[in-house]
Amino acid sequence: MGMRTFKPYNPDQLYLLPPALRDWLPEGHLALFLSDVVDTLELGPIFDDYEQGDGRGQPPYHPAMMVKLLIYGYCMGKPSSRKLERASYEEVGYRVLCAEQHPDHDSIAEFRKRHLKGLAGLFVAVLRLCQRAGLVKLGHVALDGTKVKANASKHKAMSYERMCKAEQELEQEVKRLLEQAEKVDGAEDQEFGRGKRGDELPAELARRESRLSKIRQAKAELEEEARQRAEQAAAQAQAKIAERRLKEQQTGEKARGREPTVVDPQQAVPEKKAQRNFTDADSRIMKDGATGGFVQGYNCQAVVDSHAQIIVAAALTQEANDKQQLVVMLEKVEKNTGEKPAKASADAGYFSQAQITDNQLQGIDLYVAPERLRHGEKIEGVGDDAPPSAQPTLIEQMREKLKSAQGHAVYKMRKAIVEPVFGQIKEARGFRRFSLRGEPKVGLEWQLICLTHNLLKLFRAKVCLQGA
Repeated sequence: MGMRTFKPYNPDQLYLLPPALRDWLPEGHLALFLSDVVDTLELGPIFDDYEQGDGRGQPPYHPAMMVKLLIYGYCMGKPSSRKLERASYEEVGYRVLCAEQHPDHDSIAEFRKRHLKGLAGLFVAVLRLCQRAGLVKLGHVALDGTKVKANASKHKAMSYERMCKAEQELEQEVKRLLEQAEKVDGAEDQEFGRGKRGDELPAELARRESRLSKIRQAKAELEEEARQRAEQAAAQAQAKIAERRLKEQQTGEKARGREPTVVDPQQAVPEKKAQRNFTDADSRIMKDGATGGFVQGYNCQAVVDSHAQIIVAAALTQEANDKQQLVVMLEKVEKNTGEKPAKASADAGYFSQAQITDNQLQGIDLYVAPERLRHGEKIEGVGDDAPPSAQPTLIEQMREKLKSAQGHAVYKMRKAIVEPVFGQIKEARGFRRFSLRGEPKVGLEWQLICLTHNLLKLFRAKVCLQGA
């Protein structure tokens, strides 16, 4: 009986010739696809951020390589710079994209912070690639928002009411510590001479003063926000009063109802429960509709095209509700794609008379629920033949529209269009928390996340075509 033979195996075998890195991955691998796509993108704004070198010091890593590394990391659910550093050593896809270079996590984090605007700006470029590939039709788009945790703990937040109490308490503590420090310094001067002091009290005092300063800053920000909201409310009230006066002059009759009250913005104070987080001051405590709980985070908006679930517009807001997002999001769709969608659907959170009737939305067939429906609940009266009101209000008009067979069918599609996208981002790729802090940076990171989603859709469409 002969000896069993195997294919040669020698893990210590040296290459006779330099290997082609692309040969390490099978044809059609996601990493190779992303590399090819990035090579077609305009990275000028990122390159232009680097000044002409003088030959001194170590040159930076190539921007194209860093862009590929970051985008692939987001695609694979690895936004962490430390995880990306390890992956550049341990995982073949990352090693190929990095061409066997291994940027440390500080370099990766710094590159992301430095070029975040340029990275987010690639969203439109990738979207246009999806358009050319026939993945965007704009026949029907759906809007929705999802709450994503900030890079901050909700336990690091403090209410305005508590800030007022803590400010007084800290003022007293600082005063007490100053008096105590003076006594200690005096006693030590007598015992040891000048130049000697106890360090424990100044350190404790510094901590108290630092905390007091942060609380005062947060308190001032909440007060300024309250004043701005009061200014807006006062302007709206004055506009309504002017409208009442004009109507009274035209009809010769006193207008019905109570006249709006104009609040003095200078007298406005924040609500007692208004909060500010000391880790990420721009984040807010919001109710998460998916879990029913509360998160310290942001409201992430997306408009999704029904054809292939491509995100055609993305934005981020500090507001927990979606009332003011309909117009701005649909305007972004036209700006990003060059076209208006034919139809747009959204849940009751987006319904506002001012938003629905805005001139910017002319030409878009809107399907926005006037009242919130529980999961699985049908719109009241669907299929009924009851005649509409002689002079229906906007709410009644929209309700009748959604009761029609076409309206019901369009609105029913909304969840199937947009909600799976959030599921893919949060569940499939594990993105449940932002890496950066502050609304501007977090907003750009959300753009990067949405760019990643579209790239994956483009990749899968290519795979399907090749397999057909």
